[in-house]
Amino acid sequence: MAKIWLYGCMYALVTLSSCRGNAQELVLADNNNSEYRIIIPADASKQEKHAATVLQDYVQRVSGVQLTVVSEGTKPATPAIYIGHTSKEKKIVPGKIPAEGSLVITDGKDIVFYGGSGKGLVYGVYSFIEKYLHCKKISNEPAIVPVSKKIMIPGHLREESKPQFQYREVYYPASHDAEYVEWNQLQQFEDLWGLWGHSYEKLVPAKTYFKAHPEYYALVKGVRQPTQLCLANEDVYKIVVDGLKTRMAANPDAIYWSISPNDDIGYCECDKCKAANDEQGSPSGSLIQFVNRVAAVFPDKTITTLAYGFTHRAPKNLKPASNVYIFLSDIDAYRDKPLSTEGSAGAFRNDLKSWGVLTPNLFVWDYITEFTNYLAPFPNFPTLRPNIQFFKDNGVKGIFAQGSGDTYGEWAELRSYVTAKLLQNPNADDKQLTSDFLTAHYGAAANYMQQYIDLLQEKMLASHRKLDIYGNPVNEWNSYLTPEFLDQYSTIFDKADAAVETNAVLLDRMVSARLPLEYTVLQQSRFYGIEKFGVFVKERTGEWVVKPKLPEKVSRFVANCKKAGVTELSEGGLTPDQYQAEWDAIFKAGVTPTKALDAVVTFQYPFAPDYPAKGNRTLVDGTPGYNDFSYNWLCFYAVPMIATLDLGRVQAVSTIKMHFLDDPRHWIFYPEKIMVEVSADGMNYRSITAVSNPAPEEHYDLSLKEFVAQNALQKPEQVRYIRVTANNLSALPEWRRRENKKPMIACDEIYVQ
Repeated sequence: MAKIWLYGCMYALVTLSSCRGNAQELVLADNNNSEYRIIIPADASKQEKHAATVLQDYVQRVSGVQLTVVSEGTKPATPAIYIGHTSKEKKIVPGKIPAEGSLVITDGKDIVFYGGSGKGLVYGVYSFIEKYLHCKKISNEPAIVPVSKKIMIPGHLREESKPQFQYREVYYPASHDAEYVEWNQLQQFEDLWGLWGHSYEKLVPAKTYFKAHPEYYALVKGVRQPTQLCLANEDVYKIVVDGLKTRMAANPDAIYWSISPNDDIGYCECDKCKAANDEQGSPSGSLIQFVNRVAAVFPDKTITTLAYGFTHRAPKNLKPASNVYIFLSDIDAYRDKPLSTEGSAGAFRNDLKSWGVLTPNLFVWDYITEFTNYLAPFPNFPTLRPNIQFFKDNGVKGIFAQGSGDTYGEWAELRSYVTAKLLQNPNADDKQLTSDFLTAHYGAAANYMQQYIDLLQEKMLASHRKLDIYGNPVNEWNSYLTPEFLDQYSTIFDKADAAVETNAVLLDRMVSARLPLEYTVLQQSRFYGIEKFGVFVKERTGEWVVKPKLPEKVSRFVANCKKAGVTELSEGGLTPDQYQAEWDAIFKAGVTPTKALDAVVTFQYPFAPDYPAKGNRTLVDGTPGYNDFSYNWLCFYAVPMIATLDLGRVQAVSTIKMHFLDDPRHWIFYPEKIMVEVSADGMNYRSITAVSNPAPEEHYDLSLKEFVAQNALQKPEQVRYIRVTANNLSALPEWRRRENKKPMIACDEIYVQ
């Protein structure tokens, strides 16, 4: 009972204090006047001066009043705003503020700002500005500043905050806006990392060492290859340590230093590396053994390493050193469901748990956009909050949320803002954050933008399609992006445009927001080709021509991309100008005539279900696949393509041709051998061409190769059935081998003339 009474009294006191605080608000500025000055320490640090300047600037922008900034001790000031490590702070701030944390507290009419290490003080000032001056910084555009002659502050104020994660980065264009980063308590790897990401090649560059010292590099299937390092080589250890010493001396303020495998396959299988890996049940065994050894040389530095690709699995019992952080990737998971329940994230959940047993120092490399199509609709908003909560609940200390990077992508501003706020507070109301952003950024169009987001999300869930960061917007079965649904989405945008038609700034934002729909329509037109919604239409004369207004639509899209800040359409992909050039080539090439159009096609072996294109029709739909294997190519994993075409009747045939794709980055290679046979009755076949392609040498360029079968057709031959056999590689070439990957061939169309 005594405890209950005590708690009741304490609650009553807090309530009375709050009421009294509301009744005794402080007037920070009123009608172009203020009693206040800003006091900073006599020996103020860079951060303290910066925090004072920021507060002074926004008070003036809101109220028109410029508060004077003075050093402590120059003249008594009452009331005052104290910033940083002043004598006032020493009197009233109890205990130590957490790293990067902040405290804002009132003492009578005085207001005191104090921060922990790092930018805590600056974070506290920006939080105060957002909450009490009602300013917002939601994108890399200028902050939103409401004008008010009067600024009122609660009379009894005490607000403490600290970041929920040690490392917080959202990789979108706004991350290059210094104020946006500070306002939203984000960080940049350029500021924190002396060496970032995949780093073997930076530490021991193959162009410098491989020719003279192949033993420094991975032994793969008995051959030294510059894919990764040999971590058992003593000289490699010395080169890495010496290189880090030099880098650290040149960049003493960097916090993290990465020692991580290249973004490639082919880890070392030498006796020593293999022994370490076998003992620990994972290639991470030799990695952690090496990283721990280097970390011991730099006990005052933080070393990071990637648990990604072949190092994703944790060692059995080899613990990372106390100054080693594990950067775990969740790259293989789909994004339509939270990572805590998504089936494809099972391996990631196991990895997170296993690494967590060995070390408390875990970062996560998360992915929040579609990398193969930065502008494609990617309705993952409902997963952002539960994923960040899941990371927090599982002891993750830092998150790198990778969006479209330096280029503008779908919902770049909104997704960056919501993610940033959730990194500050994983329990924040993500729906309210979205609503706040839409209202601030789109004004009268906000409700329509919310309708679009909700409808897209609804259709995606109803389609039961997986949301893949390496997906595309043109899959025929991707039912939330059917032409019919695209029309519904576009209608919502039309209403949104009408709502802001008199506001040029908001109209420009609407143009950028609509780019994903326009991109999807354009990409789907390539997919449909000569069909409805395609690029070409057939005139009464029988001639195929480019659909009217399509070239104009492409040019307008490209111009709007440039205006919005789109520099590439996918990770390492086309610029807007290159995209225009692709379209120009499509328009110029026109439609290739073929007697195989809509022929019946059967396969001896099934095509890859991951990339179904138009199914069996893909090879006879009259539409080439262009440069992207995921759109209109038919792919075959580790089996030959044996396709039989039935032209429906015996016809005179003089030429049979097709394209195959060479795209080693996606494990796609030209067939080892191609054979074409023809028949009039479907039983008796005659081989007209058989060619072999040389074994692929190492390269990573994308190319298309036309194969023409006509050397045995000296004159038109009566043919009804055509059988094409394209043999896949028996195994991936050594230079492109990777766990769980198989060779693939891709064919886009079989033309018969």
